[in-house]
Amino acid sequence: MPSRVPAASRALRVLSYLAAQPEPVPLALIARAMEMPRSSAYHVVNVMVAEGFVTHVEDEHRYGLGVAAFEVGSGYTRQAPLQRLARRPLAELVDDVGESGHLAALHGVDVLYLLEERAVGRPSLVTDVGVRLPAHLTASGRAILSRLSTSQVRALFSHQAVFVSRQGGGPTSLSGLNSLLAETRQRGYATEEGDVTAGLSSIAVPVVDPAGLPLAAVAVTYETDTLAGLPGVVRRVTSTAETLTHRIGGRWSKTR
Repeated sequence: MPSRVPAASRALRVLSYLAAQPEPVPLALIARAMEMPRSSAYHVVNVMVAEGFVTHVEDEHRYGLGVAAFEVGSGYTRQAPLQRLARRPLAELVDDVGESGHLAALHGVDVLYLLEERAVGRPSLVTDVGVRLPAHLTASGRAILSRLSTSQVRALFSHQAVFVSRQGGGPTSLSGLNSLLAETRQRGYATEEGDVTAGLSSIAVPVVDPAGLPLAAVAVTYETDTLAGLPGVVRRVTSTAETLTHRIGGRWSKTR
C-alpha cells in the first residue's frame, strides 16, 4: 500500500530519533528534528503512543520510547544479529592475517566477548565467548571507549577502584585513561600490549551504530613483537569494522 509508506517512514524516523535521546523530549523538538509541521508530528507520535512504541510523559509534556520499543530491542538481543552478521567477516579477517580475532561489546566498565575465531597454531586466549575483562585494559574496550564522550567515560570510571590491573600495566586513573583514549582517537585504532596476558598484544577498531555510538569492537590478538606487517593488519581490522558498521546501518569514520 504505497500511500502508507510515508507514514511508516515518519514513524521509523521518530523511533530512531527518540532512541538517540538521553531522555524524553517535547513534541516541538520531535517536529523540528523530523522537519514536520507540529500537527503532523502530533498525529504520528500519537499513533505510536497507541501502539506502545512511544510513551507520553504527561506531567512533563514530553515523549519517550515505549514498552513496545523495548520489546523490539529485547528481540534484537535474543536473535544476536550482530554476532550472525560478524561471523563470516571475522573468519575472513582471521584467515587473512593468520591471527585470532574476536568481537566484544561494552558492559559497564567491562567488555563482554560475543564472538571469537581462533587461528590455527596460535596461542590460546582468555577471550572465550561470555568472558568479561576490564574495558580500560583491553584494546576492544579502549576502541569502544574512544567513541564515547568525555562525560560518558567519566561517569563509567568515576571511582578509583575500577582501575584494576592484571599484569601491572594499563591506565590507573581517569586522567591517564583519557590521555590513552585521546591517542586512540588520533590514531584511529586501539592497542594493548601485555596488559591482559603477558606476551600477547591486540589491535581493535570500533563498530559504530546508526546514532554514531560504539556498538562493539573488532580485534586481533597476536604474540607481541612477532606480528608481521602491522600496518596491513590494522587496515584489515579497520576494513572488517567498517563492513560491520555498514551492515547495521551505521556510518563509519576514524573519529566521532
